[in-house]
Amino acid sequence: MTAALVAGLIAGYGIAVPVGAVATYLVSLTARTSLRTGICAALGVATADGLYALVAALGGSALAETLRPVLTPLRWASALVLAFLAIRGAVTAVRHYRGHRLATRSTPPPPSPGRAYLALLGITLLNPTTVIYFAALVLGTRATDAVSPLEQGVFVLAAFAASASWQLLLAGGGALLGRVLTGYRGRLVTALVSSAVILALAVHMLL
Repeated sequence: MTAALVAGLIAGYGIAVPVGAVATYLVSLTARTSLRTGICAALGVATADGLYALVAALGGSALAETLRPVLTPLRWASALVLAFLAIRGAVTAVRHYRGHRLATRSTPPPPSPGRAYLALLGITLLNPTTVIYFAALVLGTRATDAVSPLEQGVFVLAAFAASASWQLLLAGGGALLGRVLTGYRGRLVTALVSSAVILALAVHMLL
């Protein structure tokens, strides 16, 4: 039981801690909206990690072999979604900045917490690296004896908890960033930098 708990925690932090395009978008989204929206978005990422941990624990090598032919389309889809978010974030930031200076339009309402949750859940589910990571980890650490359903459940819950704790930490950092950079110029700069980083990571995903 303890071994499954430790393995799940290590697996969850192992996939969550490396900062990529999704983490960058999560921080940027929280900075532009609210902590509540960021928390829901963070839980969306953690839910996807937990689902992939569950499927990997149950499917193992069969899952990895099934996904192998569609890894390239999934990678392209993930990169295109991230590129779209980066471009939209940059365009929205410029519009908000110009709208404030010209006082010609009001700021559109931010995404609801529910929409933020679904958006980050979908983005993370598009990333095939997560499921291959969990499948390889389970196959590499599984003993010859059959693993009980209870141990599988502990592994999945621990992976979810580890991912959720890290994503919530990122969301908290985004909320703090939003409070510090309250000026329109500061928000414009951070949004453009965030969009540039996300776009670069999306391009790197394809190379």
